Amino acid sequence: MTQTITVIRGDGIGPEIMDATLFVLDKLNTGLQYEDADAGLVALEKHGELIPAATLESITRNKVALKSPLTTPVGGGFSSINVALRRQFDLYANVRPAISFPNTKSRYENINMITVRENTEGAYLAEGQEVSADGETAFSGTRITRKGSERIVRYAFELAKSTGRKKVTAVHKANIIKSTSGLFLNVAREVAAQYPEIEFQEMIVDNACMQLVMRPEQFDILVTTNLFGDIISDLCAGLVGGLGLAPGANIGKDAAIFEAVHGTAPDIAGQGKANPVALMLAAAQMLDHVGQPENAERLRKAIVATMEAKDSLTGDLGGTGTTMGFAQAIASRI
Repeated sequence: MTQTITVIRGDGIGPEIMDATLFVLDKLNTGLQYEDADAGLVALEKHGELIPAATLESITRNKVALKSPLTTPVGGGFSSINVALRRQFDLYANVRPAISFPNTKSRYENINMITVRENTEGAYLAEGQEVSADGETAFSGTRITRKGSERIVRYAFELAKSTGRKKVTAVHKANIIKSTSGLFLNVAREVAAQYPEIEFQEMIVDNACMQLVMRPEQFDILVTTNLFGDIISDLCAGLVGGLGLAPGANIGKDAAIFEAVHGTAPDIAGQGKANPVALMLAAAQMLDHVGQPENAERLRKAIVATMEAKDSLTGDLGGTGTTMGFAQAIASRI
């Protein structure tokens, strides 16, 4: 049975890494069909909007999207296209694996953890943002809800159950931010009590960051609020070699968007230098989501084998290969 997904090629290096990723997906014989949709600067130039209605309709219809990085221009009307998409489709769970790969510049080996970040409320909702007329004072409100906290923590525990992971760590700042962070922690404790077979740990965010750098192997799944999750997930990417190896899934009840979480890298756009692995790993997450775990595993194993062989690696991984050359090397191992 075929399935259509929405493909957003993005800005900067986005089209290059998307072409490379779709080339590899086609070698897997997934049966997926692709429906192109625009967002970002390309959409602004073609349609006069950063997120055209046709793009939203495509995601609504297909329920799954694969997205390259997007640029949000200054004065575009909202803080981030990514944030706008997450709110539009209530993509409440941001799932960011950090897994060690061979022949990277990482300081660590054998890291395998997932950050589960609440995606729709907290600091990024930024209610009532304002700056005083004299420019001396700024204000931004933060809202945390029981519903939002409960569903993200439950998602983390269900993910642990389905993937055989043994431990969930709730990261918070309830010792100081007793209202919002306190509510999140209290709800996390309530949900954790319903999963006695999974170890539950609480950790204050500053200590969590220190522990991640000192002993990252102690973590399995981390679950936290929006801002803390944004910071921690990038920290975890740094532990395994950088954002070029960092995929992200944005999961909601009715839709899901899978993406490379790095930027558009306009300085190397069009030069065939971009590393496509982050988007390929996001595609593997997507394959898991659409019920093709065997193909997802084939893709991940092909990436690992190519990196072990140092075959056509891009410059950020210490090689001299091109974006599509790297993709071809991966495809040859599927």
